[in-house]
Amino acid sequence: MTGDAAVLVEQRGRLGLLTLNRPKAINALTHTMVELIAEAMDAWEYDDAIATVAVVGAGDRGLCAGGDVVSLYRDVTDGDGSGAAAFWRDEYALNARIARYPKPFVAIQDGIVLGGGIGVSAHGSHRVVTERSKLGFPEVTIGYIPDVGATWLLAQAPGELGVRLALTAGNVGPADAILVGFSDHFISSDRIPALLLALETEEPAAAIARLASEPEPGVIAAQRDWTDAAFGASSVTGILDRLRNSGDEAASALADVIARKSPLALAVTLEALRRARHLSSLEVALAQEYRVSRHSSMTPDFAEGIRAQLVDKDRSPIWQPAAHADVNAADVAAFFEAPPEGDLDLTTASASKETT
Repeated sequence: MTGDAAVLVEQRGRLGLLTLNRPKAINALTHTMVELIAEAMDAWEYDDAIATVAVVGAGDRGLCAGGDVVSLYRDVTDGDGSGAAAFWRDEYALNARIARYPKPFVAIQDGIVLGGGIGVSAHGSHRVVTERSKLGFPEVTIGYIPDVGATWLLAQAPGELGVRLALTAGNVGPADAILVGFSDHFISSDRIPALLLALETEEPAAAIARLASEPEPGVIAAQRDWTDAAFGASSVTGILDRLRNSGDEAASALADVIARKSPLALAVTLEALRRARHLSSLEVALAQEYRVSRHSSMTPDFAEGIRAQLVDKDRSPIWQPAAHADVNAADVAAFFEAPPEGDLDLTTASASKETT
């Protein structure tokens, strides 16, 4: 382990600790980080000296702000997109591996946890939030679609809460993160060092139970009625109409938020979530997300959204198409077709292997 490595890998007693170590970037995931995490998990799986694995983020801003999308932007604008495809293959394989890992996997979801940060934490066996936690999937803001198993998680959220979070790209605090199924337990941030120390010798369930408490009430639970009614509509335009006609000021404000996002990304996201409700496993959902991600990277909105939000930072993306009425069913259906290089196969021993 070296202090400047992108992921710090260390053994503390019977705990294998992974520290995402890009604090200036709020630990945004790179391809190298994904590979380092996977290598450590491979080494620890059959190591009897390691009983529990945990992941934390360096710095005081958060576990992980998502994937390093600026590098993906450069790959699809200056290259052929193969680098982005390789990153997604390995990242999704890691998400599935975390979910099926044979040892307890404890995720400390402190601070900002977005996109890929949820991918390396919310599939774990023990997921801990703090009073500083802000979790969400901001993808539609950059003309992209929630991935890293997001469609699987969001589709299983109560009622239409998952659809709401996906289409608004909104963040949730600790109580709401537990409600929608991103997290399991609340522990105040000042107790996290005690939790990590306890994990060196104790089983996670016992250590967490001793330190956990109840978070402050959340926001979205009290808005379930109009959320379910509005976001149950069959189209994005239907959702917007129901929000604006609900008579609730908060609902109308959400309509304005959604209307600024990419019409194509919104329509594909809604379709992906609807389809995910009928899929059989996380692995199948990730395979569907790989199709969607690859097609998304080939659309103008992907590069334009990242440019507007993270490169030029003018916050004025020009979406193609610009109007919801101009998004047709064929455009959406194309995202769910196999990419040129073939599907992602997570059912074999080699999780990142492609089928042809």
